[in-house]
Amino acid sequence: MWLIALVLIAAVLAMMAAARALRAWLRYRRARIELRDHLTVEVADLLSRTGEMEENLSSLEVRSQQLPVQIAELQESLTTLRILTSALTATLRQVSRVLSFDALKTLSATHLSDLLPSRSETRKSG
Repeated sequence: MWLIALVLIAAVLAMMAAARALRAWLRYRRARIELRDHLTVEVADLLSRTGEMEENLSSLEVRSQQLPVQIAELQESLTTLRILTSALTATLRQVSRVLSFDALKTLSATHLSDLLPSRSETRKSG
């Protein structure tokens, strides 16, 4: 009798272990399928991004071939900018001297307005 009870208890424990093992295998299988699906989507995204990168690389190659011409144009523009900047600096220094604090003390608002061109004169010259 004890032997039969012991065998039945062992059988129940074995069935419980088998049920747990089956649940674990099913969770593993679901996780593996989800991982495979996720990786498939990620690989497709990477493939799409790689295609975009190849297109961008081709575009960059074309643009890089245009760079020497653009660099020469930029150097010319920089030279012109240097000349204009130095002229502006000289002009601003002269304006700064004219508008110094001591000069503002001696000049009245009316006198300053006489020195500046009126709007109608600006329109006629422009």
